[in-house]
Amino acid sequence: MYPTVAQVLELETVRRGRPRVVAGSSGMGRTVRWTHVAELPDIAPTLRGGELLLSTGVAFPSASDDLAALARDFAEAGAAGLVVELGRRFTDALPEALTLAADAHGLPVIELRRETPFVQVTEAVHALIVDAQVAELRASDEVHRTFTELSMEGAGPEAIVRQTARMANTPVVFETLSHQILAFDPAGASAEALLDRWESRSRSHRSRGRSTIDEASGWVVATVGARGTDWGRLVLVLGRAATPRDLVLVERAAATLALGRLIEREHESLERQSHRTLLSALVDQSLTSHEMTLRARGLGVPLDDKALVGVVLRPTPRSHATLADQARLTRLAESAADALKGTRALGLVGVLDDASIGLLLAVSGQSHVDHVLEVISSRVRRSTEETEAAGETDVVIAAGSTVTDVLEVRRSFLEAAQVADVAGQGATRPFYRLADVGLPGLLHLLRRDERLQTFVERELGPLLAHDDNHGTDLFTVLGTYLDAGRNKSTAASALGLSRPALYERLRVIEEVLGLDLDDVPTCLTLHVAVAALGAVRSPG
Repeated sequence: MYPTVAQVLELETVRRGRPRVVAGSSGMGRTVRWTHVAELPDIAPTLRGGELLLSTGVAFPSASDDLAALARDFAEAGAAGLVVELGRRFTDALPEALTLAADAHGLPVIELRRETPFVQVTEAVHALIVDAQVAELRASDEVHRTFTELSMEGAGPEAIVRQTARMANTPVVFETLSHQILAFDPAGASAEALLDRWESRSRSHRSRGRSTIDEASGWVVATVGARGTDWGRLVLVLGRAATPRDLVLVERAAATLALGRLIEREHESLERQSHRTLLSALVDQSLTSHEMTLRARGLGVPLDDKALVGVVLRPTPRSHATLADQARLTRLAESAADALKGTRALGLVGVLDDASIGLLLAVSGQSHVDHVLEVISSRVRRSTEETEAAGETDVVIAAGSTVTDVLEVRRSFLEAAQVADVAGQGATRPFYRLADVGLPGLLHLLRRDERLQTFVERELGPLLAHDDNHGTDLFTVLGTYLDAGRNKSTAASALGLSRPALYERLRVIEEVLGLDLDDVPTCLTLHVAVAALGAVRSPG
């Protein structure tokens, strides 16, 4: 970092000149970019800004108005300050006209009351400047190397924001153009304070150009976008004066975010990415409830005092089409997000796994949940019919239990996923709840339970072994007979058998199992066992 005027006065070679600030003390924090010996009064037009001017004043004008104009010209040219050695032109003090004008323009003016070799001053100051430039080059190289590695690793917005906050040692927020928070890192500060009234605070900051240092708010802001399209802003919330390194850092981080967005497969929207990350955290419970609630609020989806429902949307092929690929899932996620708009709910929507979309509904009032689900279901199906090839795919929509605690969201999603597994086998309803899949749903939930598998083997094992050993299909006969409500005529017709042939097969089944098929409780047990075997055999 370049030295300030105040730091230059602390140099030993300057202190030997017994410096005294006589004007512009408010500008002592100005950065010194260079030192320049200025004995001529008309050099202001040649200045580039940031110069600390050294002079004996021998050629300065005598008239008060001219001295005042000299101070004004130096200040308007951006000079960091003016150092005048007394003794050659001004013996005891600098003219009041010069100091008053400099003070009015905030230009620091320093008297040197003892003879000082200017060459020693320039050498000392330039050594500081060169050190600062080397430090900046090293810092810039570190920034470039770090963010190049993040790009190569395919790091997401959360990782990039976290690294930016670490390198800047200050809170960082990545937001949409509508000021919804996509990712943030408080850098050890209070997350609540950082996000408090964020949208209104952010709206009050107007960016000027692609990157901006706003000294009033203490923010450094860079626009995130590429190829003529902007989609967000990266904000360093500084509690100190911004430095050139801060600007380099935020610009490089913004470029890394933009590059990551461009290479994101199928151009999944940043909003969907952020929603997906938080949904994963909700399901995995990798964050505390407070952190999950805070991050959801930052995305514009408050979860406090809401009825929360985990919903799974799963594309289901109707023919021999393959499972939904990433492009189809991405379109379905956007369709679900669009369907949510205008309902009585807010929600998080994102890809949940390789075959499912997750939707966390946050509804004000539990009585409105089913209505919201119906509206979303209708809109999603309509959108799917418009975008997918006719007859190629349908969508199963399954909802878990309604909960009020964010820690219970995991259970709601697990239920929804399990309901979708069952309902996917011939879905006909707009959406499914656990109660809608009845006994098959319960058995599907328990299909991995060893006790259920033991029950199936105990009840049906001998019959299955008989079929294997004799090449028969008595299991199918039993299942059809039970599905027909033990009506022999209906079962015979369904199997394409004569009634005597069916009677004979039923007799063999009774003999193999050692049971009476005229006994109602026995048939109920067998019917459950047959359905349970179907659940056990279903893909997990």
